[in-house]
This record gives sequence, structure tokens and C-alpha cells, in this order.
Amino acid sequence: MAKYEPKTVATQDSVIDYLATLDDSQQRDSQLLVGMMERVSGKPPMLWGKIIGFGKYHYKSKSGIEADWPLIGFAPRKGKLSLYLTYDAAEFTDALGRVGKHEVGKGCIYLKNLDHADLGALEQLIASAYEKSKELL
Repeated sequence: MAKYEPKTVATQDSVIDYLATLDDSQQRDSQLLVGMMERVSGKPPMLWGKIIGFGKYHYKSKSGIEADWPLIGFAPRKGKLSLYLTYDAAEFTDALGRVGKHEVGKGCIYLKNLDHADLGALEQLIASAYEKSKELL
């Protein structure tokens, strides 16, 4: 059987160059998120494909697949921001309510943009999720 090669891996590509390819609204939101996540994690941003990640951990799935993944990160997607903060985003329901309008997926949180988000509450959420994620180290 062939060894599993993850599709999303850390690269040396420039985060600044990547942000320059985004539209103005996504650039503004992404720069805010980069600042928050860098402050919270103390780690520089790194591109993992189209995900901007901070820190990393190694995981092994129940099926035996192993890979590295950022401790926290986000991806500017068409029409939304995908925040990768924890394996189970639902555990932060109370904090999410303070952030503003959002949707929750299995492992991510979707925000349309940051225009109406409570940025202080969002940074607190990111900090809580980062502390929780460090348990994976």
C-alpha cells in the first residue's frame, strides 16, 4: 500500500505575497486575523496551501494516517473566512455567540467577514482555542 501523502502541508511561500492576491476586503480581514493569531500564538504565519497557520502539531488519525497541521489558522475563501481553531468548534459555543454571526462546521468556524464581528471577543476565542490546541503537543 502506498504511503499517505497529505495534501495540505507547510510551505515556505510568502504569506505577504499570498495576501496581496486577495481582494481588498479579504486582505483587510486577513491582516487582522494574522495580527491576532500571531499575538496569541507567538508564532509567525506560515502557508499550508491556502491556509495561513500558526504553530503546528503532529497527529495520527484513528485509521493510522499521520500528518502535521497548524495549531490554529484560517483560510480566506470565496465569500467567507474559515477559521481552524480546534477539532470540535462546538465546544466554544458561548464564546462564539459573543463574536457575532457565524456558522460552525466539524472542525472550523465560518465568518462572512469581520465587518460586524466583535474583534475583542474573536481574539479571546482564538486565545482560548490556542490554549486548548496546545494540549495536542
